[in-house]
Amino acid sequence: MPKTKKKAMRKSGTAKKVTKMAKRSTSKPVPVRAAAKKGELKYIPWNSVELENLNPLLQRQLVVGQDIMVARVLMKKGCIVPLHSHHNEQVTYILEGALKFWIDGKEIVVNAGEVLTIPRNMPHKAEALMDTVDLDVFNPPRADWINKADDYLRLEKEEHEHDKLWKQG
Repeated sequence: MPKTKKKAMRKSGTAKKVTKMAKRSTSKPVPVRAAAKKGELKYIPWNSVELENLNPLLQRQLVVGQDIMVARVLMKKGCIVPLHSHHNEQVTYILEGALKFWIDGKEIVVNAGEVLTIPRNMPHKAEALMDTVDLDVFNPPRADWINKADDYLRLEKEEHEHDKLWKQG
């Protein structure tokens, strides 16, 4: 690099910023926040993202940007995602395993390496046909997932409903 360019970088502080960025990418990951600041660049290894246990068959991790969210969803065989819909457009990419969807009057099996796009407000249900890892991308980000207001996925609700039925006899 020419001396004048190095000198200009030192004056502007760019050299320090570049060095900090290089060091950061090799250092330990920074814990993930729920939402990005506008225009914020993030480098996030999945192993630094909180693994949320929703029930014994379902776990997920979330990375949230300004206008988009990606969720890494881990499902054990037999896991059911109950019928639901949301105002978010969804793209589901199966990394490992297979999911069977009931959507728009059809049954669709999506296998590893395949993608399903789900339009806004379209009711859908899914079942893991085997242990499955998928990436779900949402636009806009799912506020109910970020705020943990997604009772339809959580064990506590299932237990509560089961208890009611059990007591009724």
